[in-house]
Amino acid sequence: MAGPRYRIAVIPGDGIGQEVTPAALDVLGVVARRAGLTLETVEHPWGCDYYRETGRMMAPDALERLREADAIYLGAIGHPSVPDHVSVWELILPIRQRFEQYVNLRPMRLLPGVSCPLAGRGPADIDMVCVRENSEGEYAGVGGRVHRGTPHEVAEQTGVFTRAGIERVVRYAFRLAQSRPRRMLASATKSNALQHSMVLWDEVVEQLAPEYPDVAVRKYHVDALAARMVTHPQTLDVMVASNLFGDILTDLGAAVSGSLGVAPGANLNPERAHPSMFEPIHGSAPDIAGKGIANPVGAIWAGALMLDHLGHRDLHDRVVGAIEQVLSAAVVRTPDLGGTATTRDMMQAIVAAV
Repeated sequence: MAGPRYRIAVIPGDGIGQEVTPAALDVLGVVARRAGLTLETVEHPWGCDYYRETGRMMAPDALERLREADAIYLGAIGHPSVPDHVSVWELILPIRQRFEQYVNLRPMRLLPGVSCPLAGRGPADIDMVCVRENSEGEYAGVGGRVHRGTPHEVAEQTGVFTRAGIERVVRYAFRLAQSRPRRMLASATKSNALQHSMVLWDEVVEQLAPEYPDVAVRKYHVDALAARMVTHPQTLDVMVASNLFGDILTDLGAAVSGSLGVAPGANLNPERAHPSMFEPIHGSAPDIAGKGIANPVGAIWAGALMLDHLGHRDLHDRVVGAIEQVLSAAVVRTPDLGGTATTRDMMQAIVAAV
């Protein structure tokens, strides 16, 4: 009897996205076939090349096409020839917002065999995950500019924080903390300076905390939390943060984990009313694009998160276990990890370990 079949919309995008995406799909294809699953992929050519040809980052009916997928896999978006606010606001953010992917999930682990830039730290010290609010907050897109090009020009960017939006992402973070051994939740705030948005954030966290008595929750100003990720990472477990704060903290988390190249991300609609989107967080890295040396681990791990979301936690664990096995052996290493291996070398090693 045939196993489950999933429709995966694939957007390799730009730069190294076009190199790590095939590597990730090769690994996922092997794992899926062995488990009796079918991953039916449909590739879309959207991104900065598409923009230079058409004046658009995506096709006019892109969101309708993506809506039919069980999940979306994104490689990377961005190129120096296209302003970042164009590439982000005409592709990534419309997908996140239209499909209510309000949880941006970022595991931040120091994997075995990867050198940590923090002296004296090992894998047991760095095992965090950030739950970033992904649909409103500072990236809501509300604001504007007037008197352009004059000495009196004004730009206003308005953060939008709703009780419902905060509550749903904080509940997700509490439930995630309940599932982890340490059962700790750190809430990132800046309520000493942002007396409206972050005070509301703090109030919602405080009001929900009694519903999760088995989770120890603590409030940190975001700057203090960033410092703590460097000085005392072993004291942190699950973090919950607004869109902007989470964006910054997760890049720091990837850095202390040894390399942006190993870090995955998931943009989740937990209710599954819309497709969720999975991506490595490293960006398009135009400086190394086309050289075949990009680290595919983050892309492969993002694919594992996709398998987990589709209901196959065992396959997620199998892929992550293979990644850990290859990295701990310290034989195959891409340049970001201090080696000379190619993208394909790393992919083949992980396939062999699977």
